[in-house]
Amino acid sequence: MIYIKRDEEAHITAASLKSEGPEWEKMTGHEPEVVLFCQGLVSGEKLAISDLALVRVLEDVIDLLIERGVIRFTDLPEPAQEKLSARRSARASIRQLNLLDEDDKLV
Repeated sequence: MIYIKRDEEAHITAASLKSEGPEWEKMTGHEPEVVLFCQGLVSGEKLAISDLALVRVLEDVIDLLIERGVIRFTDLPEPAQEKLSARRSARASIRQLNLLDEDDKLV
């Protein structure tokens, strides 16, 4: 069994293995709309995982462009500079703790 919660337009907004209150509707989990909702969650998770990997690729591309003199770090908007600096600092800290291999595959 699965419990779902709907919005005012009867769209599923949440699913749980236990009822979280009287507004939660009991379903078998095999209903087409429940299956579609759950597939959307899985697809969203896959996309989020892909986004994390893409972030690292973009960091590497930015570093390469800077290294080759195509752009300067200061050409980037200040919020982008701050985010890149924070990521570099985090990776350096992790490297100091020897939590990652040389390729930084997890960050």
